[in-house]
Amino acid sequence: MTWQLACARMGLPPELAVSKQKGSNMSKSTRRRFLQTTAVVAVGVAGRTRIEAAEKEDEKKARKLPFELGLASYSLRKFSLDDTLKMTQRVGLKHICLKSFHLPMNATDDEIAEARKKVADAGIDLYGGGVIKMSKPEEVDRAFEYAKLAGMRVIVGVPAPDVLPLVDKKVKETDIAVAIHNHGPGDKTYPTPESAYRKVEKFDKRIGLCMDIGHTLRIGADPIADAKRFADRLHDLHLKDVSEAAPKGKTVEMGRGVIDIPAFLAMLIEANYQGVASFEYEKDASDPLAGLAESVGYVRGVLATL
Repeated sequence: MTWQLACARMGLPPELAVSKQKGSNMSKSTRRRFLQTTAVVAVGVAGRTRIEAAEKEDEKKARKLPFELGLASYSLRKFSLDDTLKMTQRVGLKHICLKSFHLPMNATDDEIAEARKKVADAGIDLYGGGVIKMSKPEEVDRAFEYAKLAGMRVIVGVPAPDVLPLVDKKVKETDIAVAIHNHGPGDKTYPTPESAYRKVEKFDKRIGLCMDIGHTLRIGADPIADAKRFADRLHDLHLKDVSEAAPKGKTVEMGRGVIDIPAFLAMLIEANYQGVASFEYEKDASDPLAGLAESVGYVRGVLATL
């Protein structure tokens, strides 16, 4: 680059370029003007850099995810509620769906109130409970009573088809959603998201799906396509990765398996999914923290690029 072009790009006076071209020495006043001008240009460049950084930050905030990340507490089934909350905090998750290991279905009202306070005091949102079995009317009644006392917004459950009319009635009375969990191979009632969707589509839209993407792939369905197809009834998600797309596939750290996690997350954003996507890390039951943390970190890294 020539001296003249450099001066022009920096916005320096033309006489500086001429002076340099002729090989003459700068006068004191010219040198002073040169230093003053370059300082102003440097400040301007720094200012533009700060403005551009602020604009990028504003753009990032504007692209806020429509959904939140959470934890299905089954991941920490070998641990107490206190330890589960500590580990949830350690991996930076703010939403939790409690399994009966951590809040028994037969807990008293006082025990539920105590657990609810513990979760809140830990700075965590107790948004749901489950998976909860509902085969009989009395089990439906208990599930809704339990969820209401705990302040849950979602019951992740497996209601028997013949109690769905009662579930529909309870949903309308309480405004607590029910998300049916598909369990993949071996599940005779709700093996796939579609099997659950077809059984509930005639009921209130607050009865929908908790799609387990691992079980969905293990039975040969497509979790990306199914989440998109049934987005209008998608109330909860279990995030995991599996070793192979077959019944014998096992849970592995996210990013190490065969599910296209980046494509799945991109689809959730495109579909404007507004529920919670909860990690259900089933591997290493006695020592799950490292694998859970790796999975959370991987998903956050992917989301940062979308």
